[in-house]
Amino acid sequence: MGGKAFLIVQHLEWEGPGQHLLAALQEAGVGYRILEAWHKPVPTPVDFAGLMVLGGSPNVDEEQQFPYLLPLKAAIREVLVRGQAYLGFCLGHQLLAHVLGCRVGPLPKKSVGFVTGELTPEGLAHPLFQGFPAHPRLFKWHGQGVLPPLPPGIKILARSAAAPVEALGLAGNPRVVGLQFDNHVGPADVEKWLQADAAWALSGSGAEPAAVMATAKEVEAEMGREFRIFMHNFLRLALS
Repeated sequence: MGGKAFLIVQHLEWEGPGQHLLAALQEAGVGYRILEAWHKPVPTPVDFAGLMVLGGSPNVDEEQQFPYLLPLKAAIREVLVRGQAYLGFCLGHQLLAHVLGCRVGPLPKKSVGFVTGELTPEGLAHPLFQGFPAHPRLFKWHGQGVLPPLPPGIKILARSAAAPVEALGLAGNPRVVGLQFDNHVGPADVEKWLQADAAWALSGSGAEPAAVMATAKEVEAEMGREFRIFMHNFLRLALS
């Protein structure tokens, strides 16, 4: 597809862009630059095709503990004003929602591992989810989420029993979307996360590491295929 590169914002050393995301970008011939936001300045997004923001440990309101959140939020606002593309995963989804005026806070229970989601009628009609299953398998790693009701003009595109807002989008702007789930990762990524973040992930979530890894390997091809469909849709719109 060519053109400008995307800026991918990474919050933690061990939680980078996953196997399926990197493969989708490579297959599409789309460039990217990874920003290690915890120790590098956040650049203006004007020189990039758009912004992709990954997940991480901070909560959206922890600017004192994580000062880079302030310039990152400013960059997200700039992307929205300029009409550029935005794709957020987990914390990236929550930061988008926060900037748009949604409430973000603790969910009743941590969601770690695989769940079944559901596209809403708005999600089924959304161009980014064309060809995506109506009840997709979602990989989750979070304790907070976006809390309904959402402000006018923001649509819930997917939901699950684990989170009321699994995906959100803007009315009239399909190039901006937030995903609470991390379907960009593959088994090697999941294994790394379990090693690096087990103390948090396994406390109060009910997740069993062996079961999570077994499922990750079992569904690798299926989730990779579905994520590539989503990314093809996103990149086509983002770069048009």
